[in-house]
Amino acid sequence: MKIEILCTGDEILSGKTVNTNYSHMARRLVEHGFAVQWGTVVGDHRDDLQRAFVEAGGRADVVIVNGGLGPTVDDLSQEVAATAAGVELVLHQEWLSRMDAWYQARGRTMPANNTKQAMLPEGAEFIDNPVGTACGFAVDIGKGRFYFTPGVPREMKRMLDDQIIPRLEQLRGSSQVTLLKRFHSFGIGESRADQMLSDAEDIVPGGVVKLGFQSHFPQLETKLTLHGENPGKLQQVIEPVVAYVRDKLGSFVLAEDGETLEGNIVTALEEKNQSLAVMEMHTAGSIVGRLMRSGSGASHIKLGLVSEQLNELFDAVGLPDQDRNPVNKESAQQLATALCRQSGARVGLAVLSKPAAQNELGEARTDIVIAIAEGDAVVVREAQFPGNKEWLRLGATELGLDCLRRYIYGLPVYQRIDFEQH
Repeated sequence: MKIEILCTGDEILSGKTVNTNYSHMARRLVEHGFAVQWGTVVGDHRDDLQRAFVEAGGRADVVIVNGGLGPTVDDLSQEVAATAAGVELVLHQEWLSRMDAWYQARGRTMPANNTKQAMLPEGAEFIDNPVGTACGFAVDIGKGRFYFTPGVPREMKRMLDDQIIPRLEQLRGSSQVTLLKRFHSFGIGESRADQMLSDAEDIVPGGVVKLGFQSHFPQLETKLTLHGENPGKLQQVIEPVVAYVRDKLGSFVLAEDGETLEGNIVTALEEKNQSLAVMEMHTAGSIVGRLMRSGSGASHIKLGLVSEQLNELFDAVGLPDQDRNPVNKESAQQLATALCRQSGARVGLAVLSKPAAQNELGEARTDIVIAIAEGDAVVVREAQFPGNKEWLRLGATELGLDCLRRYIYGLPVYQRIDFEQH
């Protein structure tokens, strides 16, 4: 089955909007055992869309079109699909009623131009969208079966998983399932992880388990993929490889599958009935924000202090002027201990940083000092990161959370990572 993903929109074509929809669709299709042969981006112009639809219908068995199903004049997918398929547009009365009810339930009157979203090519197969007003549909153009999805990511993802992938599996004529195992790590670069896991695919003969990586700084996602028809059998086959990856990556693994680093920290705090206070510099409050948004995180955070100025943090925890140090090991220890005392939290995390002057490329080297206090005991981790301001913010946030995770789980807090300045 030859598959093409065709994304529409001037904002995508111009680069104004990053095309994350394509990457999501392609990744989900591959995870289900489908191969994507072509990826196309075309702007909001009738002639260009018409040409793209006809060309795709001449080479692909399946074309998934994303975008152009809205109510505005530049949303042209239904109109151009009808022209390319050689049929007229007709009103889908059921969807029009659904949209009207959607607006009424929110105390609003449906704008007249939304009627356009209920106009579908004659004979098209309706594809439901339970979370929006853009009506999905499928129609044949040339030799290809076209599936039209909305550009809103939340709507596209729901439609892809619930409506389109099941249809493609039916077209394929097999009950093949895909088993995907994911490991989320911090501190190991992609090339190093590839070397560490070079023998992973050889554990199961025949190369049936595929190893892959997806780097999105500061984390690295390591994936194991296996296709087959019996989920239980697939689990048995992949388990030795899963154990191998866990062993090789060791304490660098932050989370697995749908887990998150901050979610695992909150779970551990909950299990140990511990409270936490956080102090952070030059991170824009990212550490507290991630923890508080995760599960019951807000109930475990006693205090969160965020500032760009070290003296403001000293003031916040009541340390006198004579006891103050610059950003270094001693100041981090002082602040983490005072933070616990001030907040009444069981554990105090202080993440301090001292950015150096930027060079002509906007890059700098930043000293980062992390202290974790519990009672009279304090653990300190020092590091130096190179990079631009955003890179450093992400790195300091992740390092702070990772040190906290390691401390809570009894792992070594200090373990050199690939992103540090050596």
